[in-house]
Amino acid sequence: MGNLIKAEFRKTLSLNTWWVLLIPLALVAFWLTFAWGKITNDFADFLGSDDARQVTELIGLDPAKVPVGLLALAHGVNIAQLVPGLFGIFALAGEYRSKTITTTFLTAPNRISALTAKMLTYVGWGAIYGLVSFGVSALAVLVSVDSGRWPSAGQWLAALGGTVLAAVLVTLFGIGFGAVLRSVPLAVVLFLVWFLIVENVVVILLWGQTDILGGILPNGTANGIVGGIAADAFGFNSLNLPADVDTGAQFLLQFTAGAPGVLSWWASALIFLAWTMVFFGLGWAGNQRRDIT
Repeated sequence: MGNLIKAEFRKTLSLNTWWVLLIPLALVAFWLTFAWGKITNDFADFLGSDDARQVTELIGLDPAKVPVGLLALAHGVNIAQLVPGLFGIFALAGEYRSKTITTTFLTAPNRISALTAKMLTYVGWGAIYGLVSFGVSALAVLVSVDSGRWPSAGQWLAALGGTVLAAVLVTLFGIGFGAVLRSVPLAVVLFLVWFLIVENVVVILLWGQTDILGGILPNGTANGIVGGIAADAFGFNSLNLPADVDTGAQFLLQFTAGAPGVLSWWASALIFLAWTMVFFGLGWAGNQRRDIT
């Protein structure tokens, strides 16, 4: 297994994909965090209406003292985590496109060993992407948010752990998604369209009927890991909000945390892990039987 993992790392490093994707990841994470930090630096002004201020008071918050740096960071890393998802898509679907999957399977004792080695290798890559994403987002917080509104030491650590966990899971999700479709262009388009457009539109359009969709669908739960840490810190998640907070105010608060509909960070992590295992399991099962010639 150790030799298979080494081979996977060497294979990945021999391509430009790993560092080419680091560039948009760093740019997206930094500039989205920076922009959101600037916008919400004065959280009270961002909330705007008296009704919104009353909501924050209802859940025990002083809008003038909210550490918006954590909220800004959540937005930056949530969009940037799409990049390790794309990297994961290339892991297996890319090998089918380039026909190197034949060599991969023929040089391993069996397909299970080859796929296990690939999974473990990309767990490492996902963690690397998560660390880079957190690092540049943290820098953006420091330069865009007043120092009195930075996260506490515990919140920095929680956000770091959540960012790495989310990046690893999204990478594995990408591997499974690409393995099911076996087409890089199709997998990339469907992945981006669903995560950036379709699911968000569905959640917003149906918010008045149900606010649970953002807490159970793939994009919402992926965002809810780090966004949920921010929501948990300020009582924005659906498990903490008082019953008399109306749906509009709930959307505003949870959107501010980067995860509308979020239940809690740990619930989001478990639900997105389930989504990841569904696609990874389907991809794993399908690749045990597919012809590689």
